[in-house]
Amino acid sequence: MQNAGLAALGLDWRYVAGEVHPDDLRAAIEGARAMKFVGLNLTVPHKLLAVGMVDALDESARVWGAVNTIRFEAHDAEGRWVSLGQIHGPINGPVHARGFNTDADAITRSLREDLGLEPHGARVLLLGAGGAGRVAALKLAADGVAHLFLVNRTASKAEEIAAEIRARHGRTEVVVGYPTGAIDLVLNATSLGLKHDDPLPFDPEKFRLMQATAAYDMVYRPAVTPFLAAAKTAGCQVANGLGMLLYQGAKALEIWSGKAAPVAVMRRALEQNIYGR
Repeated sequence: MQNAGLAALGLDWRYVAGEVHPDDLRAAIEGARAMKFVGLNLTVPHKLLAVGMVDALDESARVWGAVNTIRFEAHDAEGRWVSLGQIHGPINGPVHARGFNTDADAITRSLREDLGLEPHGARVLLLGAGGAGRVAALKLAADGVAHLFLVNRTASKAEEIAAEIRARHGRTEVVVGYPTGAIDLVLNATSLGLKHDDPLPFDPEKFRLMQATAAYDMVYRPAVTPFLAAAKTAGCQVANGLGMLLYQGAKALEIWSGKAAPVAVMRRALEQNIYGR
């Protein structure tokens, strides 16, 4: 996706993947800074850890409390912090690491475009309260979800998020536990589904998929998880996390390059990689 976007923009950059143990995250960020990387993307479990490892937080990272994108910056000729990708010539002076969050807007954009679901006024069951689940819960509340039900393996994490939502978004009624009636959306923000033999991410004795109109799984590989397969059988409209992945990545590319991301090109590359078409 990113390399297709870079090629379309005519940028002589390369996007590469690296596996980093959480204990080595700070060293990895400092290494990328020293090598004058333009930026980084971070995934589980680094998004919360990185909040305290950058020099500054963009408003998006401050609001959602997680960092999934880092931009390395230096002073331009006028003394402003700008992306290293926008500096032509030698980089003089310190290199600054700024943290962003592009997940939050990507979640709700994907819900609207892939499911036709408007969060405002909706009833939503959110499964998972980790980094992605926390951001999703806060963003859904900010967008005016009427009722938000939070379920997590460790209930105390869900309680913490519920308390934060009540303090920040009092119009959303948030409950830790399963809904008893119909809902508009059930959203899986857990990692269950990455393996074909994973169990469903909810307790079938406490919730039935036929209670939901739509189901969204942040997992995008495999394209159809056991959760989505069961939801489709139950009559739900379904979507996987490809749209969320696309939009968070496109925004990251814009943050690094200062150019509009070629979203259609990036989507085609993703679909070819994940769906083989």
